[in-house]
Amino acid sequence: MTEANFGWLIRSVHRWSASMMVLMMILHVFRVYLTGGFKKPRELTWVTGVVLGVLTASFGVTGYSLPRDQIGYWAVKIVTGVPEAIPVIGSPLVELLRGSASVGQSTLTRFYSLHFF
Repeated sequence: MTEANFGWLIRSVHRWSASMMVLMMILHVFRVYLTGGFKKPRELTWVTGVVLGVLTASFGVTGYSLPRDQIGYWAVKIVTGVPEAIPVIGSPLVELLRGSASVGQSTLTRFYSLHFF
């Protein structure tokens, strides 16, 4: 980021805009809930919003790991450790997400690919 012209600015704007996206999404969910915007005839709109919310959260988690700092490392370790509680398929699912038994370079490569989907 320090070698590209205004790389620090682009990275900061991207990070802040992603945080604002999540905040606006949460505010929008509250507004829709309070105004009853999920009731008939708008059920499909609500389902679409839930899908977009899951996608937004997924992009947030994968992007959070890309700076490769301690916060990103532990966030990935915790998020990828959650499926471990699922009986039978938990451990293979965690290994699929991480690319190995522990968080490492393969995890970063996978999350980078998922982030740029």
